[in-house]
Amino acid sequence: MSGSAIDRLAERTGIEPFFYDIWGNRHNVATETRRALLSAMGFGVESDQQAEDHLRRLDAESWHSLLPPVAVLLTNEAVAVEVSLPAAAWLGRLGWRLIEEQGAEHRGEVTVEVLAAGNATTLDDGAYRRYRLSLPIRPPLGYHRLEIEAIASDGVVSSRAASTLIIAPECCLSLDERVPGGRSWGLGSQLYSLRSAGNWGVGDFGDLAALAETAGRLGAGMVGINPLHALFPADPCHFSPYAPSSRTFLNLIHIDVVAVDDLAESPAARDLIGGPAFQRALAQVRDAELVDYPAVARLKRPVLELLYASFRVRHLESGLATERTESFRAFQQEMGLALRQLAVFETLHEHFFGSDFTKWGWQDWPEPYRRPESAEVGAFAAANAERIEFFEYLQWLADSQFAEAAARGRAAGLKVGFYRDLAVSGHPGGAEAWVNQSVVVQGARVGAPPDQFNLQGQNWGLSPWSPVALRDAAYAPFVALLRANMRHAGVLRIDHVMSLQHLFWFPVGGGPGAYVSYPFQDLVRIVALESRRQRCVVIGEDLGTVPEGFRPAMQRAGVLSYRVLYFERGHGGYFLPPHTYPEHALVCVTTHDLATLKGYWNGSDLHWRLRLGMYSDPGAHDREVAGRLEDRWRLLEALAAAGALPEHLRGRDRPPEMTSELMVAVHRYLAGSPSRILLVQLEDVLGEGEQPNLPGTVDQHPNWRRRLSGTVADLDRSVTLRALARDMGANRR
Repeated sequence: MSGSAIDRLAERTGIEPFFYDIWGNRHNVATETRRALLSAMGFGVESDQQAEDHLRRLDAESWHSLLPPVAVLLTNEAVAVEVSLPAAAWLGRLGWRLIEEQGAEHRGEVTVEVLAAGNATTLDDGAYRRYRLSLPIRPPLGYHRLEIEAIASDGVVSSRAASTLIIAPECCLSLDERVPGGRSWGLGSQLYSLRSAGNWGVGDFGDLAALAETAGRLGAGMVGINPLHALFPADPCHFSPYAPSSRTFLNLIHIDVVAVDDLAESPAARDLIGGPAFQRALAQVRDAELVDYPAVARLKRPVLELLYASFRVRHLESGLATERTESFRAFQQEMGLALRQLAVFETLHEHFFGSDFTKWGWQDWPEPYRRPESAEVGAFAAANAERIEFFEYLQWLADSQFAEAAARGRAAGLKVGFYRDLAVSGHPGGAEAWVNQSVVVQGARVGAPPDQFNLQGQNWGLSPWSPVALRDAAYAPFVALLRANMRHAGVLRIDHVMSLQHLFWFPVGGGPGAYVSYPFQDLVRIVALESRRQRCVVIGEDLGTVPEGFRPAMQRAGVLSYRVLYFERGHGGYFLPPHTYPEHALVCVTTHDLATLKGYWNGSDLHWRLRLGMYSDPGAHDREVAGRLEDRWRLLEALAAAGALPEHLRGRDRPPEMTSELMVAVHRYLAGSPSRILLVQLEDVLGEGEQPNLPGTVDQHPNWRRRLSGTVADLDRSVTLRALARDMGANRR
């Protein structure tokens, strides 16, 4: 098959013709990969003629559309859009109406002949030309509706169209606008890992509130947490926070059951909790070394069901306009259709997976139930109204407790607030994919090109969004995603932020992958708009293969970079001195995917890779062990040169152990950088040796299950944490 048509179609849909891996090697994308990814997007190209047909159809659709689906403009740009008109309308007029987001309307009319003319073409049904329509108004920041009608010379309206006009700021909210001086530090934690005397075997929103209060009292500006996205309540064995069902709602496992107001009104729930068997099971999960998600769910679910039953009788069906009834109904109203669809999905998932474990993903459900809008789904929802409302109730509890945790943190002095994490994509079998089938691509999975961790590239098993369909939807799913994850937060970290420019796709059927481009400029502008609306600073996780020019573009947009001590090296592998770190960045020692500081020092991550057979070269492990020893000396030298290393730890014959004193010294080193934010991981404060997640593993390593060795209450009394906080406060002013 000739490559010309498929090449042009691939370019039209954003499939990039080549990419560079992390070592700078160029990889040309094969025609078969292009064909597979085009098929995943819905463009079957079994023959050259099919590719040509798709191109002609796309061209015709573009010219036949009076307006583009969306235009994203900066506030200082001229308000102008391209209009596509057939020859019959060239001598006519254009009537326009702009409806601002808050309801104000503007109208006008213009003769086509006075507009600036652009490109022209001839299709089967005649000639078309594009014109530039400039509006004589400047609407405020926000999302507006532009309506156009083409009026022929005889006064007949020949066509109408509407478009979303988005007016965005030039850059995101800065940290200077949140805290005096624009510098801060915070504590980073995996919420599930928090221990307390009262939680039920997994960190909950009550623990998060207590941690926020501790951090605030110590002078920290923020508390960073792993993604809190909704997972799969019917299957607690699926617990990766980076493979969620929905990124717009919360993980129900974190509900603090004892803090729910309905417990005081439910004798049945209190009796269940107080029973000897329940208390024995509760003690077992509390004492467990690792989070046992199924066991936790078996304890929480029946109690939450009793609480909902009590809430329904005492509030929803009582006929009284209680405060809790009004709060719940207001939450339903605010969350709207998105909450309803999530609850319907979770009820369906529970129904089908509960009766047949082979029907886990919605793609395996009976065909009529695979479409949210089907009559069968509607009938199911009507027949299961209470169960659907139960899942809405749980989201209300989770959101309310998360909001309270944020408020308690602010009251204790946490000036910036929570730092939330947005996963790069969702699970193909989840609610997000089920609801957004026109946008989510099922025939591809996202990942990364070859790097030092995986020579074949990393396939993360998540479904990408179609860039074409996303634009056709006027970016509405993206806007909703940002708003949901900026909720109750002061900072948002966008995981793998390069996905705003392009994302690496693998065909589901196997084979090599390729990058697919996204409308970068539009997406970045929308990030800036939502950042300012939600008063939320944005950090972009820009580790790995970063496109040329990407970081400068992010800086111009006010998105902070993400810099990790382990990777910030100069010539010869030496650690870069603090003053060389970028100002517009967050700095940290490590992340959830890397060794803790103690684990790095002791080589625990290297031991795991050896144990799991992750070295293809027999001598690679020995070389990495030797290199890690050298890195320890290099880090000590860097600390000494920066004046961060205590005198008694200098000039030794062998590297000292990773003590709390040395841990504080490492963070003192980073605190001397000009970077805006310093994040300290709780695992490092407590001297944990094992990392939360080991990339490239699923069951071989206890990913997302490790619990901290100390409790949240211990942190409040920690001498080490207080010493660290004093250092951070002195160096972050």
